[in-house]
Amino acid sequence: MSRAADLITFNETTSAEAFASRFDATDDATARLLSAVVGHVHELIKEFRPTQEQWRKVIDFLTEVGHASDERRQEWVLFSDLVGASALVEEINSRRPSGATPNTIRGPFFRADTPERALGSSISLDGIGEPLLVEGRVEDLDGLPIPTAEIVTWQANAEGYYENQQPDLQPEFNLRGTFRTDQNGRFHYRTVRPSGYGVPDDGPVGRLLAQAGYPLHRPAHLHFVVRAPGFETITTHIYDASDPKLGEDALFGVRKELVRPFESSVADDQPGSKVSVTFVMVRARPGRSK
Repeated sequence: MSRAADLITFNETTSAEAFASRFDATDDATARLLSAVVGHVHELIKEFRPTQEQWRKVIDFLTEVGHASDERRQEWVLFSDLVGASALVEEINSRRPSGATPNTIRGPFFRADTPERALGSSISLDGIGEPLLVEGRVEDLDGLPIPTAEIVTWQANAEGYYENQQPDLQPEFNLRGTFRTDQNGRFHYRTVRPSGYGVPDDGPVGRLLAQAGYPLHRPAHLHFVVRAPGFETITTHIYDASDPKLGEDALFGVRKELVRPFESSVADDQPGSKVSVTFVMVRARPGRSK
């Protein structure tokens, strides 16, 4: 039978159906997803009924986001992060039993080449900021220690900037380190207390959300990736309980189990702070170890 015989007349009522009907393989996952996305877009257009000029502004924004993305900056990832899409995908794909450490998104400042450092050493290569001692343990759901687990950590400095944001002002790999837990599953290292910061607002995504009055804050935090053979990898944050903007995290990463007090402490006769953390890992399922 000719496709013309099955032609669906395009109008306001049938627009999404007319688009979906062009696909031959209706059982194709890509076709189903694309049809669903287009259907939602059509519903938004019907709901808000933009003028041609208003719709052109939407196209111009999407074009500007693309132009602002390159090998050093990914504005589309920022957009995904700020609207909660990244956090939702992470939530769907990393559900864990009660008691296990939840995943959060990794964020844009991770470096895969972070050097390994000895337990107890400092990741603050410039020594600028209030001293902070980080102590922790990696264990399974039964509370048993996980020795030789790999812990990658990175953070912003006391002014809210990561090392790869300020290559001319901070030493290479400043406030980054990879550690291994001891036989008791414990680790510790020295650093400086991080500051919260505003997410980039110098691009089209940040400008649009700022104009709309959306909070672009990230409360003070430490990043971690925890790996061990036979266990699901943890990618998560630890947040400073004293930060007043915990309820406004632009990347939707704050969970109550990830908030820890940064307590006053004295080490080597130098006043500072200390935070204690426990990471609880779950056994890996097929295809879920990374």
